[in-house]
Amino acid sequence: MVLRLIAVALATTLLFTPLSARADVAIFSARDGVALGGYDVVALFEDRSVITGDQAFSLLWKGVVWRFVSAGNQARFESNPRAYVPAFGGYCAYAMSKGYLAAGDPHLWVVRDEELYLLNNPSVQAIWQDEADHIVADARGNWPSVLQD
Repeated sequence: MVLRLIAVALATTLLFTPLSARADVAIFSARDGVALGGYDVVALFEDRSVITGDQAFSLLWKGVVWRFVSAGNQARFESNPRAYVPAFGGYCAYAMSKGYLAAGDPHLWVVRDEELYLLNNPSVQAIWQDEADHIVADARGNWPSVLQD
């Protein structure tokens, strides 16, 4: 039932989206249309762990599917999605700071000042620890214009 609703929502979105907008890079990084590889973004904040979401607790928001481990986590997200979504659309914060897109890895994440940042490899994670303030500032300067490049 949920998958059928998601399929209808996706089809409706595509049907009423101008062709020029469909060709753009997605605001949220999502492999196969699923944000964070199917991991529960709320669990990163609430449980401080990477937990695979369940298809039974899924919703379409901003053109991608978000999955959750429970109805409670889904409800938390629905009540305030902007509190949970990753900065820079889930693309790697370090890559964004350098002006290019790279998928963020949900296993390499940091919650800093109540904001979620994803990175894309362990070497970037080491750089993050020393230069987080500069990385965030530079990434903010490139976001979201880097989506247009």
